[in-house]
Amino acid sequence: MRGKQVSGRAMLVLCLASFLAGSLFCASRMTWTTQPSSDPNKEGHQFPIISNQLKKLEASVKQDCDHKRKLVEGKSEDVIMGEVAKTHQAILSLDKTISRLETELAAARANQRLDGQVKLDGASNKASPKQKAFVVIGINTAFSSKKRRKTVRETWMPKGGELKKLEEEKGIVIRFVIGQSAKPGGMLDRAIEAEEAEHKDFLRLNHVEGYHELSTKTRLYFSTAISIWDADFYVKVDDDVHVNLGMLVSALASHRSKPRIYIGCMKSGPVLFHKGVKYHEPEYWKFGEEGNKYFRHATGQIYAISKDLAAYISINLPILHRYANEDVSLGAWLIGLEVEHVDDRSMCCGTPTECERRAEAGNVCVASFDWKCSGICDSVERMKDVHNLCGEGNGAVWNINL
Repeated sequence: MRGKQVSGRAMLVLCLASFLAGSLFCASRMTWTTQPSSDPNKEGHQFPIISNQLKKLEASVKQDCDHKRKLVEGKSEDVIMGEVAKTHQAILSLDKTISRLETELAAARANQRLDGQVKLDGASNKASPKQKAFVVIGINTAFSSKKRRKTVRETWMPKGGELKKLEEEKGIVIRFVIGQSAKPGGMLDRAIEAEEAEHKDFLRLNHVEGYHELSTKTRLYFSTAISIWDADFYVKVDDDVHVNLGMLVSALASHRSKPRIYIGCMKSGPVLFHKGVKYHEPEYWKFGEEGNKYFRHATGQIYAISKDLAAYISINLPILHRYANEDVSLGAWLIGLEVEHVDDRSMCCGTPTECERRAEAGNVCVASFDWKCSGICDSVERMKDVHNLCGEGNGAVWNINL
C-alpha cells in the first residue's frame, strides 16, 4: 500500500466487515437461487421478480466492493473506519431487502396453494388478486355478541359508506371475524348472514365457533386475512375493547420500516395448573415446575403483527401448536423467531380513570378495557361512556397521513 500506513486494527475491522457482507450475500444466493421449472407449483420454480432483484443486488454489492478496495489505498485510519460504518449500513439494508424477498416468496407459494381450494359455499375458488391495505383489523366476535357489535358500530368503528371510504382512502380494513355454527346453515348462521347483508362488515372463517377453539380461530384469521389483503399489519381485537383508530394507525406507522414486529401489552402470567379454574393450561408440564410463568407474550385483548409474521402463520398453519389460551399460542408461534417484541402500554389503558386522564392530557390511549373483566365490564352499557370520556374524536383517523 502507498501513502499513509494503515494500522492492523483498522485492516482487521475492514476485513471482518467485508467478510460479513460477503457471507450474507452468498447465503442469500444459496437460499434464493433454484433451478427453473415450467410448473409453478413445484418447489423448484424460480420467481422472476425475485431473481431480477437478486441480480441487481449482486451487481450493487460487486460495485461497492470495488469502490471500497480503491478507496482504502492511501487512506487514513479515520477514513477507513468511516467506510466500515457505511458497509455496516449497507449490510443492514441488504438484510431488510432479503427479508422482504423472503416474505414475497412465501406469500407467492401460499397463493399457489390457495388455487383450487374450496370456498365456504363449495364453489371452486381460484385465488383472486389481493387488495392492498395498510392494516387489517379483525374484531373477534361470537354469535351471541350482536349487542356488542351494535355498540362498536355506534362508537369507534365507522359503518356503511364511511367504512368503505376508510378502506379505499386510508387502507384501513375493519371486519368482525366469525366462523360457523355447529350446524351449518342453521338459525345462527342465517342471523349472521342477515347482519352481513345489512352492514357488510364481516369476515367469515371456515371454522366452528367455540370458546376452546380460539387458538384455531386466530390461526385461521391471519391465514384468511393475508390471502385477501396485502397489508403492512394485521390486528386482532376483542369486541368488548374500545379502540382509537387514529392512535392505533399512528402507532403502527411508527414501526412500518421494521420487517418482523409484534406489538401489544406484553405480559408473563402464571401457568395455571389446577383444573376447573379459568385459563387452566392442560399442558402445564411443558412450562416447567409448578409456579412457573409463561414466556413473554401480548395480552389477548388487542395485538398487531407485521405482514411477514402473518405469512409465516399462514404457511405453517398445520404444524402450529395450540395451547389452551389464544394469546399464549400466538406468543409460542413467535417466541423462537427473529421478532421484535414491542411493549406498548397505550394498548391496555384502564377504564375509566386511566384512559380519561390521558385523554385530558392530550395523550390518548390506543385501546382501553378493564383487566378484571378481560374487556370493558358490561361493555354493551358502558362502551358509549368510555368512548365519550376516552375517545380521540370521530375525525382523528381521517387526519392521519399514510
